[in-house]
Amino acid sequence: MIRSLLTLTTALGLSLSGLSPVVAQEASAAAQPADVTTETPVDSGAFLAARNAETAGDFRSASAWFTQALSVDPDNRLLMDGSIFALLSLGKIADAASIAEHRHALMQEGDQPAQLADLAQISQAGLNSDFAAIRSALDDGKSIGPLVDGLARAWADIGQGRMTEALGEFDEIAERRGLEAHGIYHKALALALAGDFEGADKALSAPGLGLNRRGVLAHVQILSQLERNDDAIALIDKTWGTTPEPLAEVLRARLVAGETIPFDTVKDAREGMAEVFWSLATLLSGEAEPAFVQLNCRIAVALKPDHDDAILLGAAMLDQMGEYDLAEAAYDEFSPEHPSWYDAQLGRANALYSAGRKEAAIEVLKQLTRSHGKLLVVQVALGDMLRNEQRWAESEAAYSVAIGLLPDPPPRAAWLLYFSRGAMRERQNLHTGADLDFREALRINPGQPEVLNYLGYSLLERRQDLDEALAMIKQAVAGAPDSGMILDSLAWAYFMLGRYQEALQPIEQASLLEPLEPEITDHLGDIYWMNGRKREAEFQWHRALSYGPDAADAIRIRRKLDIGLDAVMAEEAARPPARPASPTASPAPAAAPAPENGTADAPDAGGDSEGSLPENAPAED
Repeated sequence: MIRSLLTLTTALGLSLSGLSPVVAQEASAAAQPADVTTETPVDSGAFLAARNAETAGDFRSASAWFTQALSVDPDNRLLMDGSIFALLSLGKIADAASIAEHRHALMQEGDQPAQLADLAQISQAGLNSDFAAIRSALDDGKSIGPLVDGLARAWADIGQGRMTEALGEFDEIAERRGLEAHGIYHKALALALAGDFEGADKALSAPGLGLNRRGVLAHVQILSQLERNDDAIALIDKTWGTTPEPLAEVLRARLVAGETIPFDTVKDAREGMAEVFWSLATLLSGEAEPAFVQLNCRIAVALKPDHDDAILLGAAMLDQMGEYDLAEAAYDEFSPEHPSWYDAQLGRANALYSAGRKEAAIEVLKQLTRSHGKLLVVQVALGDMLRNEQRWAESEAAYSVAIGLLPDPPPRAAWLLYFSRGAMRERQNLHTGADLDFREALRINPGQPEVLNYLGYSLLERRQDLDEALAMIKQAVAGAPDSGMILDSLAWAYFMLGRYQEALQPIEQASLLEPLEPEITDHLGDIYWMNGRKREAEFQWHRALSYGPDAADAIRIRRKLDIGLDAVMAEEAARPPARPASPTASPAPAAAPAPENGTADAPDAGGDSEGSLPENAPAED
C-alpha cells in the first residue's frame, strides 16, 4: 500500500530499501522529498480522508478528497502532489497535468524538484504527441528518472524526425549497467518503425538480451517483415515449446500459411512513449510499491489504449493493493475472443481468491481448463489453488494433467511440478507415488535442497532407508546452509535416530535463523530435554507457545510442560501411529516451467536455471 503523503517519496508509494541498485536509482530519482515542511493543509479533515483513501489504494476517493482540500487551499504543494498521484493512478492525465502546471508556477529557486508534476506534464505532452514540449521540459530540467528521461528524449526526437539523434540516445542508455536491454529494445522498436527491419533484427538478436513476451512477439513481427517466416516460427517454438500461448499460436498459424505479419508493436512515437512507461513499470515490478507500477501502467494505457500487457500488469498490481473489484473490472476488459483472455482469466481468478471468493475463483480456473486445457499454466494454476485449499486429491489430478503436457525431455524447471505433485501424494499417504515424483524431481534437477529435505524427512518418518534419508538431508543442508527449516530437519533426523548430542548444533543454528518459528523452537526444547537440559527445554516450549503454533502442536507442548517429554512419548507410543507431519511447509506454487531455452521475465534480466516462469511462455514483467 502507499504510505503517508508527508513527502513526495511516500506520495509515489515507493519503498527504496531492499531494491536492486538499478531499480533504486531509477526509483529514487522520482522520489525526492517535496519541500512541504511548512505547509499544513487548511482542510485537515479532507486531507486525512484523502490520505486514508490513498493508503487503501482507493484513488477515486483520494482524488475527490484532495480536490475538496485544494478548493480551500489551492496553493498547497502537498495536496497538489497527492492529487496528481491519485489522478495519474486513475489514468486522468489531463486533470493531473492541469494541477502540475499550477504546481510548477509556484516553484521558486532552491525548491526541491517536483517529479510528480514533471511526470504529469511529460505524460500529457506524450498524449498530445507534442514532442517539442517533451524535449523542452527535459531540457529545462524536468525529470522523472534516468531511464524515462533518456527514453522519452529519444522518442521525442523520433516524433520530430530526428532519428539519428534518437538512435544515439538509445545507445547511451544501452551503455548503462542494468539498463542495457531497455536501450537495445527501444532502439529496435525505433528501427522497425522506420522500416529498418534488418537493423531491428540485429539489435534483438544480441546474445543474452533476455526479452520478455512482448519483446519476443515484436521480434516475430520483425522477422516476418523480412520474409523470414521460418525463422519467426523457430523463435516461437524456441520460446514456447510445444504448447504456445493463444496469441503465439495464432501468429504461428499465420506464419505457416505464408502470411506476412505487420509490425504494430509501436505505430508512432506516441506509442513509443507508451513503451517508455511500460519499461519503467516492468523495471519496478516486484521491487517497488505496486501503486507506482500501476500508475506507470495507467500512463502506458492512456498513450496506447490497446497495450494489453500494461492492462494485465496494472490489474495485477490492483489485486496486490487489495483493489479486487477494480482488478476484476480490468480483467473483464478482455473478451473471450481476445488472445489474452486466458491470461486475464488467470488474473481474475487470483483477484477473486484474494477477495475471499475462493469457490468462484476455483470455478473460473475449472472453466478455463475446459477452454484452454492444453496450456500448462492453466492446469498448474488450478493445481496451486486447490492445494492452497488443502484439496490434495484434486490438486494432484491437476498437476498430473500439467505433467502430461510437458515436452520430452522436460525442462529443468519441471522439477517443481513433480515436487508439488509428490507433496500432494504424500499428504494423502500415497508414499510410493510420492517417492517416485520426488526422485523424478531430483533426476531433473539433481541436488535440489527442498526435494532432498522433503524426501529424506518423509523416509525418516516412515523409518525407511534411514541411512539414505539422513544422507539426503545432509546434502540438502550442504546445498542450503542458511535454511533454518532444512537445518531443523537434520536436527530432527538425529533426534529420531536417538543421536541427541549431534542434534544440538543444527537445531541451535536453525533457531538462530528462524527465531520466531514455533516448530523449530518446540524441537529445540525437545532436544534440550533429551540432553538433560530440562529447565532450558521448558523455557523453549513456553517460547514456542507464544509464537502461535498449530492447535494440535499447542496441545502437545502444554502436555510436555505438564508431565515431561518422556511421559508424552510413552503415551504416544501406546497409541496407534498417526500420520507423520510434513518436514516443511508445502512447496511454493508450481509455476509452469518454460522450455529450457525460454526467455527471461524482464528485458534486462537473465533466467534462473533452477527457477520457473509463471507460465509456459516468457513471463509477464
